[in-house]
Amino acid sequence: MKVVLPGGTGQVGTLLERALTAAGHDVVVLTRHPRRAGQVGWDGRTLGPWAEVIDGCDVVVNLAGRSVNCRYTQENLRAMTDSRVDSARVVGEAVAAAGRPPRLWLQMSTATVYAHRFDAPHDEATGVIGGSEPGVPGYWARSVAIARAWEREQERAATPHTRKVALRSAMVMSPDRGGVFDVLLRLARLGLGGPVAGGAQYVSWVHDHDFVRAVLFLAGREDIEGPVNIAAPAPVPQRTLMRVLRTAWGVPVGLPATRWMAEAGAFVLRSDTELLLKSRRVVPGRLLDAGFAFDHPQWPEAAVDLVRRMRAARAGRGPRPAGT
Repeated sequence: MKVVLPGGTGQVGTLLERALTAAGHDVVVLTRHPRRAGQVGWDGRTLGPWAEVIDGCDVVVNLAGRSVNCRYTQENLRAMTDSRVDSARVVGEAVAAAGRPPRLWLQMSTATVYAHRFDAPHDEATGVIGGSEPGVPGYWARSVAIARAWEREQERAATPHTRKVALRSAMVMSPDRGGVFDVLLRLARLGLGGPVAGGAQYVSWVHDHDFVRAVLFLAGREDIEGPVNIAAPAPVPQRTLMRVLRTAWGVPVGLPATRWMAEAGAFVLRSDTELLLKSRRVVPGRLLDAGFAFDHPQWPEAAVDLVRRMRAARAGRGPRPAGT
């Protein structure tokens, strides 16, 4: 099949393009800075000649959006919102204008749309949308608002011949350079991979192979639309996530960090503590109900596999392209 990946040069787009191409699919990446064959230029805001690649394709997977790994200043929050909403709007316009519209539009979203929660997991049917939960920084509501605006733009697009799915994705774990797993492993190897603010906050995650398999699974089904959680069925507390990762790599100790230490570290790294402190306890209700079977449902086994592949890449026995 022909797949178009708007914004497909980041970590998730890189691994998705690599896997789909290896499986024999025709993949086109839309990027602001095309550098090679298979990439087409666009600005993420306005229709242009790039829309021709959507006309006649089978699946669009829109991944465009400014990285959330930044300080949550007003300027950055506005850029995060605009890049997501504008790209979803213009992809919808391209799909609506196509003479042969794609049969499926997968729109990247985020598990961050759900509330900070410890007591029960969020699935698509019973999950609580965040933004008004007590006891958390007020600005966390902005992340939820961004996610809701992102999904709303896809919902309102007039594309009657194209099925639409919003991918409420957890953190995608892959051995690619610069990805979240790479960052977590680097902290662990430096001895900094201990619990943060007690470490009880849940981390939802998904193995990169299962992310790709979920995309292909959704492409093969005609009966699933709307929000779908893309997350392994076993989220874990942050302290467990890092303890398992340390064990997989062979690091004996991980120093703990208090909330104020996390604040200081995030400031130095030009990131934000919401990424560390928000409890994202998300489970894939719709995927499981539809019969999807995860190859890597549990974190200990997934961490061992990811570490093995990371070591192989460092030894030059496998690809480890940079996510850009």
